Formats: sequence, structure tokens, C-alpha cells
Amino acid sequence: MATASNQAGVTTNSGSSSEEMRRLAALERAQRTRQRQSLDLQRERILSQRTSNPVRRAALEAALKEIEAQIATLG
Repeated sequence: MATASNQAGVTTNSGSSSEEMRRLAALERAQRTRQRQSLDLQRERILSQRTSNPVRRAALEAALKEIEAQIATLG
């Protein structure tokens, strides 16, 4: 009788395993989406800044390059 109970548990675990994988995939997609949105906002903020200071401009360009590299990595 314990064996039948264990077999039923295995079937249930197998079904919930694929459900768990779908849930984890959805969470990962949501995390990537939030990260992409954050990077896009940072990029827009940098692009909106105007400066005549060459040192500040170089820092902004370096930051923009880094953000765009991160965006490219996300795909």
C-alpha cells in the first residue's frame, strides 16, 4: 500500500516539476525584462545630459558604452 502511495507521489512530483520549470522560466524572463528596462532608463538619462566639460563628457560616454554593452549581452 505504501508503494502505491509513493508511485502517486512520483507522478505528482513529475507534473509539478515541469510546472516549476515554467514558473522559473517566467521569473527569469521577468527579471531580464526589468533589467532591460532599468538599463534603458539609465541610457536615456545619460543621453539627456548635456555638458561642455570634456572630463564629464568622457565619463558619460564611457558609462553609455558600458550600458550599451550590457544591453547587447541581454539580447
